[in-house]
Amino acid sequence: MSGLAALGVAATFTWLGMVLAISFLEAPLKFRAPDVTLRIGLGIGRLVFRALNVAEAAFAVLVLVAAGFGGLPVPAVALLVAAAVLLVAQLALVRPRLTRRSNAVLAGADVPRSHAHYAYVALESAKVIALLVGGVLTLAG
Repeated sequence: MSGLAALGVAATFTWLGMVLAISFLEAPLKFRAPDVTLRIGLGIGRLVFRALNVAEAAFAVLVLVAAGFGGLPVPAVALLVAAAVLLVAQLALVRPRLTRRSNAVLAGADVPRSHAHYAYVALESAKVIALLVGGVLTLAG
């Protein structure tokens, strides 16, 4: 495995671990902590997800460079590109709706629950699968 391919594998699994830890562990658990209100949870969540998304974008660039120039297997490349596309969809299509709702809640408005969370979780789940299988195929290739 070339150095660039190894960097791609490391970036893929680090990206995967961050998404699993933040989206599927930290995010739901923070609302179960004592005295964490919806406003506090949203404020924390906005900061955490902004940082996660910046890190994801950096990992996506590393993964795409490795996919393009590291001699990775074609099925792995397709899945890693899909993960990056899913990230772009989350950031461009879903996050703005979630941000508008959290802005309203933080401003004191009583707004209904957002169905955009379901879209975000669906895209996040698909991204996890793409990263996991793409990373494994890269290692196997």
